[in-house]
Amino acid sequence: MKVKALALMAALFAGQALAEDHRQLATLPPAAKEALREEMLGNLLAINEILTLMAAGKVKEAGQLAETTLGQSAQGKHRDKPFDARPGPHMPPAMHGIGNDGHVAASEFARAAIRGDREQALALLPKLTSACVACHYSYRTR
Repeated sequence: MKVKALALMAALFAGQALAEDHRQLATLPPAAKEALREEMLGNLLAINEILTLMAAGKVKEAGQLAETTLGQSAQGKHRDKPFDARPGPHMPPAMHGIGNDGHVAASEFARAAIRGDREQALALLPKLTSACVACHYSYRTR
């Protein structure tokens, strides 16, 4: 009985939290929204793999992956798509800026990791993930 009561309370609080979502709505065309969603899922996988590589002591490999998937080298992956399928031009300017900051942070991490500087790479890793947190904490697409 206690479990059901706790589950009901959790559901009520979750519903209240969703109703009070104060993040800014970024209205993107459906194709751009889908492209952004796919990119964010890919980024999540990349961050997980980067952390796995770092934990395994494969620092240079983590840096190479960070640059190719998240760094400045990864920018512009949607430029060949039709305008309505490109997320960047439809984002609020501050949201776009956070995304750019994330690419820069990923490249900074990557440079340190590729040099084999594990301590510097670890010190830079929170800056990379902070860009993700800042954007997801501030913006939503639905």
